[in-house]
Amino acid sequence: MRAIVTVTGKDTTGIIGRVCTCLAENNVNILDISQTVMQEFFTMAMLIDLDKSKKPFAELSDDLAALGEAMGLVVRTQREDIFTLMHRV
Repeated sequence: MRAIVTVTGKDTTGIIGRVCTCLAENNVNILDISQTVMQEFFTMAMLIDLDKSKKPFAELSDDLAALGEAMGLVVRTQREDIFTLMHRV
């Protein structure tokens, strides 16, 4: 299964490293990543593959959200099929 992870918040050192480390520790592959800093605000979107994940989707999503909260960020994880349906024109 593939999913979209979005990260937003005030830019600080280590955001990409900590999010990617969490994914790597759970055997999640990053297929594509885009990030930018707009003035002092950080935004990142990732397409991930959870086929070999050590944790089920819901648990990994909760872990990423908690990591984001601890860093003062908003981290959302959404299944690719749901994301695609929500953004269809």
